[in-house]
Amino acid sequence: MLLTAELLLHYQRCNRRAFLDVCGDRTKRELPSDFHLKLLQDRFDHQKTFLAEDVYHQPVYAKGDWQAGAIATLALMEQGVDRIHKGVLLTEMAIEGSDESSIVLLSRPDLLVKQPGQSRFGDWLYVPVDIQLGKRAKLDYQIIAAFHAQVLAQVQQAMPETAWLILREKGAYPVNLDIRMSQMQIILEECSQVLLKEQEPEVFISRQRCSICGWYNYCYGIAKSQQHLSLLPGVTPSRYTYLQALNLTTLSSLANVSLSVLEEVFDREVAVQLVRQAQSVLENREILISDLPLNLPTATVELYFDIEAEPDLDLAYLLGVLVVDREAKTEKFYPFLAEQPEDEASAWQQFLDLVWTYPLAPIFHFCDYEVLAVRRLAGRYNTPNHLWKPLLTRFVDVHERICSGVTLPVENYTLKAIARWLGFEWRDAKANGAQAIYWYDLWLKTCDRTLLDKIVLYNEDDCRATYHVKDWLANAVQNSLKINAG
Repeated sequence: MLLTAELLLHYQRCNRRAFLDVCGDRTKRELPSDFHLKLLQDRFDHQKTFLAEDVYHQPVYAKGDWQAGAIATLALMEQGVDRIHKGVLLTEMAIEGSDESSIVLLSRPDLLVKQPGQSRFGDWLYVPVDIQLGKRAKLDYQIIAAFHAQVLAQVQQAMPETAWLILREKGAYPVNLDIRMSQMQIILEECSQVLLKEQEPEVFISRQRCSICGWYNYCYGIAKSQQHLSLLPGVTPSRYTYLQALNLTTLSSLANVSLSVLEEVFDREVAVQLVRQAQSVLENREILISDLPLNLPTATVELYFDIEAEPDLDLAYLLGVLVVDREAKTEKFYPFLAEQPEDEASAWQQFLDLVWTYPLAPIFHFCDYEVLAVRRLAGRYNTPNHLWKPLLTRFVDVHERICSGVTLPVENYTLKAIARWLGFEWRDAKANGAQAIYWYDLWLKTCDRTLLDKIVLYNEDDCRATYHVKDWLANAVQNSLKINAG
């Protein structure tokens, strides 16, 4: 069996993904999304930029012939070349208590850099360098760097003192192998055992980690058929471990458990949240958390605000505002678009002009990103305080009001999940924030106007979805107050 650095990286993020990559039915794995392909291209561009001023050698071998690649890499190391790009390192790891006598470890660090020292080659050795797109030295990156170092140590018969990560903004980061090597070896052993069992690990859906995985729909289908608790908001991997220990692994068991049982491992607030969420999903109904007013204003004119941004460019390229005039019974959407990054200031000013056209109108948004972005834009363009600070008192976070006021039978409390449960649909069903980033980057390269049109349509639907959710919540609370008063 071949265990690669990529497999080990996937295992750290999801042991099931690593297993499926080796043993799964490939026909059930979907092709990468546009956004995922963009990330891969961004990483390639980052590597290309870093290597542009470097002189390096690269082993020549037939694609996929790792043995030939290892031989070609070893020849370059024996010659003592200064840098080797995408070298192939192979070694074996013995497995105790398994039918497999060993697992072949495959390491392909982005660079092998020659340094003074003693190795099988003479008075030089190599250290591994990985070029990562991330902005910080995540633990999983460091574990992979330690993996490269271990395989390299066996090939050159000398352990490098350190391994290096090249990060997108912080540059070179030295990995402390004294700390990370032992951690890596434990993870490597665990990964090997999972791959050798030939039994799929239990499914666990984590929205952030699973979102760009090709196995997501396959795993989600299984989780949905099982009503797996990982689909329940608030059930994290660590909390699920505690629930398993309490033999609470079904929706029904969690919905009907006594709070005193859960309070053995969770505080009361978490226990109440988990039981209420399970009840809501099991009964497919909303549960009002409190009959108290949620400070959710309804005004003659209301503004619904949503931003599309490109994080890599630190750019808010679309500020969309839906103006709802309840008295005139009109709705009009205003997309303030930065067609080029340098147009952001103009879009920001147009936004300010509009919101001050309605100085008393509340500004509804979903989550706190819009508030943070307004603060950032005001600072970037030296906006006078009187033009932006009063806006902060007009902002109303619909997401915060939902989470504090009601429990819903949804898998997460994103705008899409809540609005769709309420019957709202986006006109482009596949559009999302990640896809919009891809479209905008592609627009900058191609000037294809249809890409901007898609982004504007998506942003307008986000504003309308926020409007839909806000009105539903206001009506639900009002109806509850009437019932209780009656």
